[in-house]
Amino acid sequence: MFAIIKTGGKQIKVEAGMEIFIEKLEGELNSEVTFEEVLMVDGKFGSPLVQGAKVTGTIVKQGKGKKIRVVRYHPKKNVNKVYGHRQPYTKVKIEKIEA
Repeated sequence: MFAIIKTGGKQIKVEAGMEIFIEKLEGELNSEVTFEEVLMVDGKFGSPLVQGAKVTGTIVKQGKGKKIRVVRYHPKKNVNKVYGHRQPYTKVKIEKIEA
């Protein structure tokens, strides 16, 4: 059984037992999180959401991704700027899918 959920402005295909990396969610480690915005469950599409469906999981880890370096450069204007960014994420283990 699989489902497509919407979180952090993205749509993610999930199955029971799967670990996913998503945009940072508020919560402590080992706390339960519920995704109410379910777009599809086993080929059954909603319009736009499937009524009564939800996906539950537990938070495994809170962290930051790898640093990316962003370079800003304007020729002939003496503008050279380099800065970095680390995107925070939450690692969630999907426990069950209810249709």
